[in-house]
Amino acid sequence: MTEPFAPHQPLADLLLSAFDPSLAGGSHDVSHIVRVWRNAARIARTEPDCDTEPLLAAAILHDCVAVEKDSPQRPLASRLSAARAREIVAPLQWSPARVDGLAHVIETHSFSAGLVPKTLEAKIFQDADRLDAIGAIGVARCFHVGGRMDGALYHLGDPGAEARPLDDRAYALDHFPAKLFKVAEGFLPAEGQRMAARSKLMRDFVTAFLAEVEGE
Repeated sequence: MTEPFAPHQPLADLLLSAFDPSLAGGSHDVSHIVRVWRNAARIARTEPDCDTEPLLAAAILHDCVAVEKDSPQRPLASRLSAARAREIVAPLQWSPARVDGLAHVIETHSFSAGLVPKTLEAKIFQDADRLDAIGAIGVARCFHVGGRMDGALYHLGDPGAEARPLDDRAYALDHFPAKLFKVAEGFLPAEGQRMAARSKLMRDFVTAFLAEVEGE
């Protein structure tokens, strides 16, 4: 792959030197970073006032502090990564306002953090990261993470959670109604909303999955 982070490849090469793939896991590895950057760049092309360098930095650094999905610190993960990102970009000598903007982009991207993005760049990046969670790749990532946490595919007695509370730490299928369907409803810039149509594949997958396990 040649220059996946164009037109900011030199900046990407510098920031990737701070990325430890051994801590990332298969759902937050370099391929995830590339996909999120491509999503962000695509949305940014429809927003001429967007500053794309912080978007690139956010794509690389938004999970620079690894916090597992089942950790009690998970709601703090984006804040921890934002604080670490400030340290990593210090050699770039960006203005304080630009560094603050990057931190805001990273802090607000996380669904678990529950923070509202206030800048154009933060809104674009939130959409860009969430797009990687709701299509075909999102389905694959969901089951990958479930396997890493030693969870089951689904609850044998009640796979659709019709008469029990959702438990997405124990059952990967529960993660779709517990989180991913909600993620698919919260896109902000118009291009992100349009791209979020890929969520239909995810919903169709869950429908087909339930039909198969129930013997239909």
